Amino acid sequence: MPVEIKDMTLDNVAVGPIAVRVYQGAEYGKGPPVLIYFHAGAFRHVGLGDCPMAECLAGTGAIVVVPDYNALGSVFPKPLEVGFALFSYMAKKRAGFGDRKSLLLVGGSEAGGNIAAAVSLKARDHFADELDGQVLVSPLLDPFMGTPSFRKAEAIGMRDLWAEGWSHYLSGGICHPYAAPSGCSRLAGLAPALLLSSEDDPLLDETLAYAQRLKSAGVEVRQHVLPARAGWPSVYGGKTEEAPSWQESASSEFAGFVRDICARRADLKTI
Repeated sequence: MPVEIKDMTLDNVAVGPIAVRVYQGAEYGKGPPVLIYFHAGAFRHVGLGDCPMAECLAGTGAIVVVPDYNALGSVFPKPLEVGFALFSYMAKKRAGFGDRKSLLLVGGSEAGGNIAAAVSLKARDHFADELDGQVLVSPLLDPFMGTPSFRKAEAIGMRDLWAEGWSHYLSGGICHPYAAPSGCSRLAGLAPALLLSSEDDPLLDETLAYAQRLKSAGVEVRQHVLPARAGWPSVYGGKTEEAPSWQESASSEFAGFVRDICARRADLKTI
């Protein structure tokens, strides 16, 4: 499906005006899912840029809103404050995106996946039932960076960027569960989650570990690991010799995730 892209500013967010890039499937139907998607960038990227995953997911018929979430500061908790304020703003009649029947989701890749996971935690803690799901694409969750798969980070040019990014993000001196969701001890009650990674992803182990912990806490989880050599590291700016071929799998998994949530909604209405 063709995707329309436009930049705009949301003026009525509680933390102040937030610039966003909106990806919208040109042929979206009634009640399209609305996804707030936090871009990658090792916790330090500021500004709006191309987001291939956002464009890919919009091609399924979703409206994907990518905010400049580091604009007010990129050290914890500022990005989370922006992300949660934007979620709260969108929860009120979807701020003109979609309609009241639209699912409201948060998602993100790499550092953006961290922010999405944290927004999901805070939504649960603030009894914000408007959040329908979370989409975590190779989320950067573990500041210790000690998993076996993380050893591949050097080869794709990300190890130093991630180490420096974590040091920057946590430089406020606090390691709160919202800052490092992998260390959160209380995961029950979170919104359903879709987690995506690949066999050659340095973030594979922490993605799968978080998925397992969510399942153990009773959270509905859908997960998918793409085969190696799909060019997956390009999702967050990693070097890859392969042309990206992950789009079809990502689209399919996201569409299936949305269908799962809608089916659960329908089941609840019949009880």
